[in-house]
Amino acid sequence: MRTVLRHPDFRLLFGALLASMAAESILLLALAIWVKDLTGSNGLAGATIFAIIAPMTMAPLVGWVVDRYRRRPFFVAANLGTAMLLTPLFAVRDRAGVWIIYVVAGLYGLSYLTLSATLSGLIRQLVPSELLAEANGALQTVRQGLRLGGPLAGAALYATVGGWLLATLAMVGFVSAAAVVGLLRTREVEPAAATLRWPAELGVGLRHLAGEPALRRALLGYGLGSLVMGFSESLIFAYVDQGLGRDAAFVGVLVTVQGVGGLVGGLLSPAVVRRVGEVGALAAGVTFFGPAALALAWPDLRLGVLALLLAGVSLPLTMVGLNTLVQRRTPPGLLGRVTAASEALVSGPQAFSIGAGALLVGAFDYRLLFVVVGVVTTAAGAWLWRGRRLSPPAPLPPTPQPSPPPPRLPSPRRSPETIVDHEVIAATRRESWQ
Repeated sequence: MRTVLRHPDFRLLFGALLASMAAESILLLALAIWVKDLTGSNGLAGATIFAIIAPMTMAPLVGWVVDRYRRRPFFVAANLGTAMLLTPLFAVRDRAGVWIIYVVAGLYGLSYLTLSATLSGLIRQLVPSELLAEANGALQTVRQGLRLGGPLAGAALYATVGGWLLATLAMVGFVSAAAVVGLLRTREVEPAAATLRWPAELGVGLRHLAGEPALRRALLGYGLGSLVMGFSESLIFAYVDQGLGRDAAFVGVLVTVQGVGGLVGGLLSPAVVRRVGEVGALAAGVTFFGPAALALAWPDLRLGVLALLLAGVSLPLTMVGLNTLVQRRTPPGLLGRVTAASEALVSGPQAFSIGAGALLVGAFDYRLLFVVVGVVTTAAGAWLWRGRRLSPPAPLPPTPQPSPPPPRLPSPRRSPETIVDHEVIAATRRESWQ
């Protein structure tokens, strides 16, 4: 991480993302709590998260728009736009204004997809190819760190100051990110003009993902794992209630444990990518989720803590592996469309599995479902591991060698005539003394 942070441009981008990710982390849970506070309904509160995920269906269009503009100014404009779209929250007063929160949540989900697609291209532009894993690992480490306290801080701020002031703080975060990125002085060329009709342009990202063997295998394997990983969002409540016999609030403690594992995974992920390649790192992340889920099928707190640490490690490994693979295997002019498409292909199965898990946990024993999650993710990880040679580890950048010392010049030799002259002078002096 220290290597990539020596690049001045990436340091600026890193500082900007600290501000925007902090705003994001305090906002997401607070919107759902706000709806719960106004309506008293858990279902309506959960629908807020669905409203954020729903815009993933627009990924091809979003990626096409991102690829039409230079990355830095577009990233600045997108952050400013995100700050502006939060302003309708100031009109929410009572239950009648819940629809405003839903609209803002949907627009925020669209903004999140846009910023992710733009950020991927901006990182690829600022960071040398051999340091992409370190850059993605640094950002995942910060994101996982913010997961430890960001949502709880957002909930506490909402309870203390209300939704309006919380929206103001989030707006400040996005505006600060735009201001910092605006200081970058990186050179960018204008994107090439479109050569296909717009329907074909929208599908270029998906065709690239399907045609590149490493990306195709990565998304198929990760997508298979994602179909059941989302079950854990509902199963963890059953584990705490039925298995451990504790209050639902104890879930917050376990989420914190998982966040600690996420920090560890973020720090280790660049080394894993260098060791086994991007697909190998993705395979390791998906596979780690398997034994973690199997361990949660046995209700024991000590085993559960170890399982959640392992589950926390798995998430940044998968994200760093996938993001780095997309950046290295995609031409710069397609990176917005390919990143947006990959986000949609991963988030879609996750959203489905979260909903399916909420239904299945009421019909089946949670322990059986954890076993299903463990078996499927282990199988998906093993299938990904078999394809790790599709993305061999990138060679390390050459280590700069110290400059050789300057050659020593020979001392000047005196000519024979000079030697004779000095000897004559010495003899003359001896005679004069005598």
